[in-house]
Amino acid sequence: MAKAINFTGTGVAIVTPFTNKGAVDFPALTKLVEHIIKGRVEYIVVLGTTGETATLSKEEKKQVIEHIVKTTKKRVPLVLGVGGNNTAEIVESLMKDDLSDFSAILSVSPYYNKPSQEGIYQHYKTIAKVSPLPIILYNVPGRTASNIAWDTTIRLANEFKNIIAIKEASGNIEQCMKIIKYRPDNFLIISGDDNLTLPLIASGADGVISVVANAYPKDFSDMVRSALFHDLKTAQKLHYKLMEITEQLFADGNPGGVKVVLANKKITQSYVRLPLVEPNEAVKAKLKKIAY
Repeated sequence: MAKAINFTGTGVAIVTPFTNKGAVDFPALTKLVEHIIKGRVEYIVVLGTTGETATLSKEEKKQVIEHIVKTTKKRVPLVLGVGGNNTAEIVESLMKDDLSDFSAILSVSPYYNKPSQEGIYQHYKTIAKVSPLPIILYNVPGRTASNIAWDTTIRLANEFKNIIAIKEASGNIEQCMKIIKYRPDNFLIISGDDNLTLPLIASGADGVISVVANAYPKDFSDMVRSALFHDLKTAQKLHYKLMEITEQLFADGNPGGVKVVLANKKITQSYVRLPLVEPNEAVKAKLKKIAY
């Protein structure tokens, strides 16, 4: 088992590059990993939503994991996305798969099923009982169609010591502040919204799992570190430098926007897999104009 670490700071939800034939572009993935590590982020999240994991086959997922592990060479910790709407399947995966190269798992709240708060609690309770790694909850109601209520998060945080954090992408700052207020010691609140990261850290949050940091790892991780060290002047400057770009990255779907910027930087190509399509021409033009 990998040694548990502190996930304060910037994690990157890494994209999966594709070729024009739709295959995973492993040379581009190597380039992207090196770009991210050079930007001094704290960790990388593998097979998250931004990685278009839903459209990867089991074999491709295995290959992506192996490639990122090989490329990182333990220079940064890795977090593995292990989530879904079939609790039993997640449990089986956690018990069977080799997770020795990872420091934690990121597990999204069940999507499509729309479970009650008790269902969400029981889902994570079942996972917590078998997981060999610390668990980061992931609340993203815009994708799952259900919200993890703040008191459900606190209940889980208090009852299971291996549930160590939540990635909060609800966009509800009041909900996040309640978690911050009532959380137990050592439980982390991680922003899942790039443009809300600064105000959330100012409210007491601990960092971010970022999309924009695929393209701008240094500026974004510098912004987060500055905020955590209470250098708000520097943090604000970097936040506003990236704010409009971040808005456009999500204007016509994720990860299409950030892949356009990565293509402009000649790090990866901009291809995505159906049912996703590339951003519309207006967004592409805007990104070309304002990205740097």
